[in-house]
Amino acid sequence: MTPQDAAPPGQPHEVPTHCPYCALQCGMTLTQSADGRVEVAARDFPTNRGGLCQKGWTAAELLDHPDRLRQPLLHGEPVSWETAYAYIVDKITAIQSEYGRDAVAVFGGGGLTNEKAYALGKFARVALRTKNIDYNGRFCMSSAAAAGMRAFGVDRGLPFPLPDLAGAQTLLLAGANVAETMPPFGRWLADQRANPGAEQIVIDPRATPTARVATLHLQPTPGTDLALANGLLHIAIAEGLVDEEYVATRTREWEQVKRIAAGYWPARVERITGVPIADLERTVRALARRPAIILTARGAEQHAKGVDTVSAFINLALALGLPGRPGSGYGCLTGQGNGQGGREHGQKADQLPGYRKIDDESARNHIARVWGVDAADLPGPGVSAYELLDSLGTDSGPQALLVFGSNPVVSAPNAIHIGKRLRNLQLLVVCDFIKSETAELADVVLPTAQWAEEDGTMTNLEGRVLRRRALRKPPPGIGTDLAVLAELASRLDQSAEPRERHGHPGEGADRAIGDHPTGARFVADPRATFEELRRATAGGVADYAGVTWERVDAEDGVFWPCSSADRAGTPRLFEEGFFTPDGRAVFHPVEHRPVAEDIDADFPLYLTTGRLLAQYQSGAQTRRIGPLRKAAGSAFVELHPDLAARLGISHQQRVRVTSRRGSMTAPARLTETIRPDTVFVPFHFAGEQRVNSLTSDALDPVSKMPEFKVCAVRVEPAEPSGEPEDA
Repeated sequence: MTPQDAAPPGQPHEVPTHCPYCALQCGMTLTQSADGRVEVAARDFPTNRGGLCQKGWTAAELLDHPDRLRQPLLHGEPVSWETAYAYIVDKITAIQSEYGRDAVAVFGGGGLTNEKAYALGKFARVALRTKNIDYNGRFCMSSAAAAGMRAFGVDRGLPFPLPDLAGAQTLLLAGANVAETMPPFGRWLADQRANPGAEQIVIDPRATPTARVATLHLQPTPGTDLALANGLLHIAIAEGLVDEEYVATRTREWEQVKRIAAGYWPARVERITGVPIADLERTVRALARRPAIILTARGAEQHAKGVDTVSAFINLALALGLPGRPGSGYGCLTGQGNGQGGREHGQKADQLPGYRKIDDESARNHIARVWGVDAADLPGPGVSAYELLDSLGTDSGPQALLVFGSNPVVSAPNAIHIGKRLRNLQLLVVCDFIKSETAELADVVLPTAQWAEEDGTMTNLEGRVLRRRALRKPPPGIGTDLAVLAELASRLDQSAEPRERHGHPGEGADRAIGDHPTGARFVADPRATFEELRRATAGGVADYAGVTWERVDAEDGVFWPCSSADRAGTPRLFEEGFFTPDGRAVFHPVEHRPVAEDIDADFPLYLTTGRLLAQYQSGAQTRRIGPLRKAAGSAFVELHPDLAARLGISHQQRVRVTSRRGSMTAPARLTETIRPDTVFVPFHFAGEQRVNSLTSDALDPVSKMPEFKVCAVRVEPAEPSGEPEDA
């Protein structure tokens, strides 16, 4: 079904689709009544088995929200599409003429459909000819992705389907709080705990709802997960629990890792992490009872040593012989709705579609043929998300930025600094359906369709390609992101002199189809875009060549890689070998190192951040939904009662948290579920409650992941005040 096929007003109808929020991508049914009201019903889909969380149940409330944008804005004032497009194209043309192609940058999002992520990467490299494109998934999955690629030769969050979790004898979750981030996932955890003798172990500085139902909770000092994982490996070696045959036949580079593990004896690891030796030993012995699964999530990954930390857990999994065995393995829990597909199709700075490397000659040649361009004209790799944002408006950085599906004013680390960078731009364009905090700073805001008004595909945390279906058309005068990209490509083509000109359809973004002078086409039709995506990914690591919309409909999703229409998808990877040149998984030696910013006399506490059940990402959408706002409408500062007593702070008292970068204020929440040396603040809120005003911009040297999960702060009672400086 396409938006054009949707039932006209006054006629009720329904479509099966998927939730617009997290990577679980729960199945749901949308129904539009005769009066135009949209209702949500849970659907018995394999991922959620008929369950939805509060965010899913209320997802339709944003469709007709009074805050919804219905007309382009130029410097805050409503204008026509023609005026908005003309302004954007004139500014881009002038900026690139003066500063060069790379002076215009693109910033995408992990919630965009596969089609939009693919088109965005193509638009940057063909229509703009810029190397400067990255996306907010760099702040989410990049460390796990890099560790997976170097160990297994592939990055798929879960290399096995969700039901495998339920059959595991032991399940270890490092830095994962799925009870709040993706509640229907909890059904698989409940099934796993029901196994006779099952162990479910959670590693987290907080006793989260997920940790509280586990059979064992390890509560380390923030930033010490790598030492903990190396310590677990030490115990596995000492107790003879390593699967020597598996290591010898299915892996390589073991000996150096084994030597490093010798330095992480239990007493040392207990001193570093604060986790008792007995709990370390119990964890290893439980994992040795296969089937066993190790999962990591943002708590372990959002660090300046995130790649090495994930590698340490992968080393442990490989030593125990877990990956590639039925019901066992290692996986990471993807966060954003299309966090998996969003990182496969070219909106990362160093990537082309199919998870191809942009500096690989054969990859460039393949994509150039699909796009109808000269491979030599494709730009090389750009810089990562934070590096890109940090360079905006500087003498050597981009002077213009186009943002699709992201809100970096709230979500980026060191956010006060990033806000200043955005204000320095000569042109900021934001495509969104509400006026986010980033859109508030934009020169041009283009309103776009919402999830229930467009067709496309998403790829969930299992690597299962799913279908998003449109229930209705967008409101009059509003097109999709694909249409905006096609129209801009067409107009940029016309503005390019003395190159050959091509016609364009004029105003009406929902009809736009553009031919780039190189031969590349940009289309507004998602099905046509997906067909091109299939050709572009063919033969790549993330091969979608055999995935069609019809197969996705018929099979409840198709798992990639799927190389042809007559071959099945691949629910389980690694059964016959890994995606490395020799088919063996690769151990990587990693050493614990201190956090980028440790506590001291001036900033004596660790700050960590995370999500809440009723909010999502930067909160730009969920903070506008009444029931979600009522459930969790503001930030808070979680402190242990002993710490609060030392600071003279009472429950619900307004406190100020300050780091070397900025401060935020919110009510104190006293709880014994957190370590006395640590405070926690959720990251969904803006203004004076924006915790990313404090977070560190120290980057992982491999993934360029910022160290969101730990920095040094002080906490004190707050005086009444307005928003923080430069908010």
